[in-house]
Order: sequence, then structure tokens, then C-alpha cells
Amino acid sequence: MMTRAELAEKTGIEPVEIDLWTKAKILRPVGFAEDKSPFYSGPDIGRVAHVRKLRELGYGLEEIQKIIKKYGWPGSGDDQKKDAGKGKLLTVGLLAEKAGVSPRTIKHWEDVGILDPDLRSEGGFRLYDESYVYLCQLVRDLQLFGYSLEEIKAVSDAVRDFLSLQKDLSVYSREEAGRKLDGLQAAAEVLFKKMRPLREGIDRWEDLLKKNKKEIAALKAKNAKRPPAASEKTHA
Repeated sequence: MMTRAELAEKTGIEPVEIDLWTKAKILRPVGFAEDKSPFYSGPDIGRVAHVRKLRELGYGLEEIQKIIKKYGWPGSGDDQKKDAGKGKLLTVGLLAEKAGVSPRTIKHWEDVGILDPDLRSEGGFRLYDESYVYLCQLVRDLQLFGYSLEEIKAVSDAVRDFLSLQKDLSVYSREEAGRKLDGLQAAAEVLFKKMRPLREGIDRWEDLLKKNKKEIAALKAKNAKRPPAASEKTHA
């Protein structure tokens, strides 16, 4: 995967020309960052070369669209359709901003295997699907609950498996999908058991704080009705 600038550098085509071909839907990015900047796949290098040849032969963009629609890309089959439309991708900075954590935290979670980028560009950009915003928030919650990094990684792996299965069940064989779903079900039960004491503890503290809040208000009202001490009268 590569950025527009990287594709331009590899093909010798100006970025503005790549923009024109993209707007004309001759080239179809594999995804977009939050700022709408496109990302392209390896096969796009050959596609750019093919479009350039057609342009050199005098074909206009509309004519090239018709040629590609009728004959497809040389030797590519339906790859373009498979690659296209993968949705919005987030850079590390944007993911951190949306999840309410620092980019350094995202990097640390990557290093310990809690997060794994969906895509990596040849220029070193790490990109994440938007679903990772929710995953990062879950990881942060587990840290607040006192979970170890090993426990958090296990939960993260389970969540990523779930998202993958939810997105496209056919990626796995029936047997493999069944094993993963059984594992997810078991992991969910373990989490429910671990969270029950936390939930009960939170309920106790909420009840205590609500009770104390009322009692504090009552004590403040009672204290306000007390006559001032002699020293307070003197100062007044």
C-alpha cells in the first residue's frame, strides 16, 4: 500500500494527474485516511502505466473509462473491485485523537501486540479501521479495571477476531469460524465473571456516595442554623 505521493514517485506521474484519474474513477484507492487522502495498492503501479500508454496514444479520460470497463485491466481480473471501497482509515494520530489517548500510547499498544494495524504503507504509515477507536476505548477501560497487559492482549485478540468474523464470515472455513466463535463465547463468559465483582463494587460506591451526598447536604443545612461562636461574633 502506498500514498498518492509514493505512487507518483514510483510511476513518474505527477500527483495532480493521479488525482484526475482518481476523480474520473479510472483509479480506485484501496482506502482513505480521515483527512480524505487516498491510499493505493501495488497493482495500481501497473494500472498507472497502462493509463499512461493510452494517454500517449491520444485517448481521453472518458474513452479510457470505456476501454477499462469493457476490457478490464491487463492481467488483473477483478482485483480492482475487490480492493476498492474498503472505507475510511485512520492514521495513528487520528486514532489517538478519536480514542482519547496519546499517539505514544497507541505505539506502546502496538509494541506489546495489543493493536495490529490494518494496513502499512511502504512509507511507514500505519493505518487502522475506524472500529479500532472502540477497541482502544475498551483497552483503556480494562487498564482502569486493573487488567494486566497479557489479559488485555487476550481480550484485544478476541475483539479483533469478532470484528473480522462480523465483517466477512467467509474469510474462514466453517470449522475455523466455529472454533473462533466457540473461543469468543468462552472469553465473553470469563469477562462477565470478572466484571461482576467490579459492577457490584461500583454499585456499592454509588449507593454510598448518593447517601453521603444527602447527609452532607443535611449537615451543611444543620450547621448553618447553629448560632455563631463568641469568637465569630467578635470578628463579625
